[in-house]
Amino acid sequence: MTRVLCVDFGSTFTKAALIDADDGTLVATGSTATTLRSDVLDGYRALRAGLGRERVDEVLACSSAGGGLRLAVVGYEREVTAEAGHRVGLSAGARVVHVASGALSADDVAAVRAARPDVVLLVGGTDGGNAEVLRHNARRLGIARVPAPVVVAGNAAAADHAVHELASRGRRVVVTGNVLPRIGVLEPAPARAAIRDVFLKHVIGGKGLSRGPELRRMVRAATPDVVLAGVEVLADGAAGTPGAGDVLVVDVGGATTDVYSVVTPAGEDALLRKEVVATLWRARTVEGDLGMRWNAPGVVAAARAERLLGAADDLGSYAASLADRPGHLPDVPDGDVRLARLAVTVAARRHGRAAGPTSAPRPLRDVGLVVGSGGVLRHHGQEVRREVLAPLVSDHAGGWRVPERARLAVDDRYVLFAAGLLREHALAAAARLAGEGLREVPR
Repeated sequence: MTRVLCVDFGSTFTKAALIDADDGTLVATGSTATTLRSDVLDGYRALRAGLGRERVDEVLACSSAGGGLRLAVVGYEREVTAEAGHRVGLSAGARVVHVASGALSADDVAAVRAARPDVVLLVGGTDGGNAEVLRHNARRLGIARVPAPVVVAGNAAAADHAVHELASRGRRVVVTGNVLPRIGVLEPAPARAAIRDVFLKHVIGGKGLSRGPELRRMVRAATPDVVLAGVEVLADGAAGTPGAGDVLVVDVGGATTDVYSVVTPAGEDALLRKEVVATLWRARTVEGDLGMRWNAPGVVAAARAERLLGAADDLGSYAASLADRPGHLPDVPDGDVRLARLAVTVAARRHGRAAGPTSAPRPLRDVGLVVGSGGVLRHHGQEVRREVLAPLVSDHAGGWRVPERARLAVDDRYVLFAAGLLREHALAAAARLAGEGLREVPR
């Protein structure tokens, strides 16, 4: 029997799940405040101590501590290549902090610098298409000595030249397959893998989260990337464990609210590519302004913009008080419940809406399982869970068709991240953990 300890170094809390990797049994769980002001491994060691004498054979970890993975996307044409890069970044577990398109000017490069990205994704042109913009932008980024590593995922005919422009000036650069090799064909996997590799090699160590090499050895990916993998395991299943089919997951965190969806295209969606940049059927969006603690004021501002909250509502005062108290756990959860419901509503609208005036909304109507995650859902009962998740199956004012008949569930033991970490090591165990680890919420 192999026991794997799965750890998530979050922006507010560090969570752990001890899993029997032979059969997917959840042996034990734990949680503690993320110790950003000292060394994040201080909290991890406290978690290990809390497990007592439980045997641990291997440790797998993910991280969004220190702000997670910040990505800037530089492309050729915003409506095509930059949008493709933007979608790839979101699926890779990154928070996209800046998008630039066209030939970069000095002011454009300054804007990239000001966004403080951990990684720059440089894209541009289909294979055999426009090559000059990719070369120009690589030269600009190299001359300006933008400090972040650069992942080149553009026109294959210009990729080597772009790499030379960057590497010859001392920039850290990785080249991978074009994210948009042909119009209407989006291939995110190579760029997603490259971003993940850069995150592990360069970003984790650069955030100063820990003084030694142990953290870098433990962390396998950014947390959102891992959770998306867990959602895919939940949807697909494995030999001996049937999958749930089409799934929508909303994770309400202290700094962001992340939405994941896995859908199977049907009808004309399966036959036609109606957008220049094809729909990502397995996707994640991150809402960096929607958080229960660090970005609680952003929830209020977004809710007012969506006309979900009046200007005179006093929820803003409560939200403002939370930004400086990220570890606050209220005695009476009313304010948190309202914030969570609004964060869920706005995040789902943004995820489900059409990307542009000529695009269709994301096809989520036939989703059969809607899952909520996050501390506000884990720490409260079924009445609160129903209240927070209700907009996902009832909000008809957001511009997307809601899955009215879907089952509701909560990842109250936080197993989807663990399933994602286990997927490459023990798929059958990961599928069983994901399939059996959720708690149904009566509608």
